Amino acid sequence: MNVKARGRSRHYRTVSFDARRNEVLLIEQRLLPHEFKIVRISEYKKTARAITDMIVRGAGAIGATAAYGFAQGALDFKGRTLAQFEKHMTRVFQTLAAARPTAVDPVNAMTDLQRQITAGASVEERQRLAVSGAEKFADEDVAHCEAIGKHGAKLIKNGMRVLTHCNAGWLAFVDYGTATAPMYAAQAKGRKFHVFCDETRPRAQGASLTAWELAQQGVAHEVIADNAAGHLMQRGEIDLVIVGSDRTLGRTGEVTNKIGTYTKAVLAKRHKIPFYVAIPESTIDWDLKSGLDIPIEDRSEDEVLGAWGNTEKGKREYVRIANPSSGACNPGFDVTPSELITGIITPVGIFKPCELWRERRRLGWTQ
Repeated sequence: MNVKARGRSRHYRTVSFDARRNEVLLIEQRLLPHEFKIVRISEYKKTARAITDMIVRGAGAIGATAAYGFAQGALDFKGRTLAQFEKHMTRVFQTLAAARPTAVDPVNAMTDLQRQITAGASVEERQRLAVSGAEKFADEDVAHCEAIGKHGAKLIKNGMRVLTHCNAGWLAFVDYGTATAPMYAAQAKGRKFHVFCDETRPRAQGASLTAWELAQQGVAHEVIADNAAGHLMQRGEIDLVIVGSDRTLGRTGEVTNKIGTYTKAVLAKRHKIPFYVAIPESTIDWDLKSGLDIPIEDRSEDEVLGAWGNTEKGKREYVRIANPSSGACNPGFDVTPSELITGIITPVGIFKPCELWRERRRLGWTQ
């Protein structure tokens, strides 16, 4: 995506890798929309921490970050034998996989890398394969998102009002995004439409990230309070809902996404509004058989009890907004049942949730 920063516009990927310096490069998303900054992460444990602390967030973006972190860990290895290397890489895998347990993209990306590097007959060759495999994953993420845009663009007609929740845009992937990809593709075709961005409490990714992206792209939009969506639906002011996913079950079509997605799906069903989920292949979990088995991340109560923002002087500060003596419950995700989902937009087409398993070969299932 092209970003206007410091008076000029240039193209950026959300995550990239400097193999020569063994550094993962990330857009510091916690500073947006007030400041655009690229940070360099120098060691795989710090890369895992960057995922946990949400310097980078979003399914595809943390998948690519984990893949680069895996390569980073491989290049960090100072031993000689393959047995030592394999033991080291198991630690690398476990560290990065634990950074955000709900999303499946990091595990899918690193599992594929583990398989690829076994073709190397030496430590050096496996290190090279780890780097090339991570780059391949990032490139495939971009290609998948671009394809999602092409398939999903037909859903967006002139004059439509589209609701999205959280950020499943360019910042959540390596480029293009998933929920936003159909919007960008429709815009490229000259269609005029309006996007409502749920603020997405408690971290406000819709207000800070999705709105920033759409502004950069020149897409008409407004930020709304999370609880305003039902009111707008009731009055016929929303025509379509498109969201992303952090884990979609290929066997059942159940979708895990940012907390509040399930609520929007229920409201959309009540008001007969099409509800679509956009995902790359790496977001599909082909193993779990029930949404009840998906690990739901419990995040810090501070996210609910206060908020981060910029002061008039440009200083980033946390402000307590809740009653001083109260605690908070803060599940980061919820699970939307398949019967509430109109369709799932994938790189190879749009399917009903129940069709994912039937189409598993086309969607990258390799077992």
